[in-house]
Amino acid sequence: MSKTGDPKEQNQAPLIEHLIELRSRLMRAVIAILVIFLGLYAFANDIYSFVAQPLMALLPEGSQMIATEVASPFLAPFKLTLVVAVFAAIPYVLHQAWAFVAPGLYDNEKALALPILASSVALFYGGAAFAYYVVFPLLFQFFTQTGPENVAVMTDINQYLNFVLKLFFAFGVAFEIPIATFLLILSGATTVESLSKKRPYVVLGCFVIGMLLTPPDVVSQSLLAVPMYLLYEVGLLFGRLVRRKREKDEEDEEQ
Repeated sequence: MSKTGDPKEQNQAPLIEHLIELRSRLMRAVIAILVIFLGLYAFANDIYSFVAQPLMALLPEGSQMIATEVASPFLAPFKLTLVVAVFAAIPYVLHQAWAFVAPGLYDNEKALALPILASSVALFYGGAAFAYYVVFPLLFQFFTQTGPENVAVMTDINQYLNFVLKLFFAFGVAFEIPIATFLLILSGATTVESLSKKRPYVVLGCFVIGMLLTPPDVVSQSLLAVPMYLLYEVGLLFGRLVRRKREKDEEDEEQ
């Protein structure tokens, strides 16, 4: 006479399998970050010099960056290299996340999710690149030229690193606005018309976010707020394209 298994045990078995797979995916992501970090650590000082170049190029002759803490010459490049390793590993980390959730998605969801993930990574990198090549030169030129003449600009390396990492993250996240707008429209949470009517509030919100995420000056706030609004318009554009495609597909089905 065969015995029927305990329903609780049968329900727990898939959950345990999912948790084991999740742990495996997380371990792979962490190992990838560590491998990249170990490969880059030999160039930690060079990486820091590259990140500091926008400010160093604008410092007056004879000025230099300083370390006000004993461990800063070691910790600042170490921290930056670790952050760069995480940035570099983002595609692989997202691939692991995709491999974990993909089996539970429908085919149409898979076809849409992969381009969204890829574009999210590209936009985040684009935001960081925009901060480095466009924002930093303008921002540091403003800072170094507006101070009193008798004040020597000698920035602490750790304070500088915290400052630029904050801006990298702020611009990277800000450049995700088209994806967020597109997903809101796609999910039906809102419509293109509704978002279009809220433009004045969006403009105000962009400047408020710019004020919170950037230093307290009009230049840096505007350099974040203006691209955020333009990216919002890009999200609306893609939303309109999706809506037209849906309407066309519905018309084809009716015919």
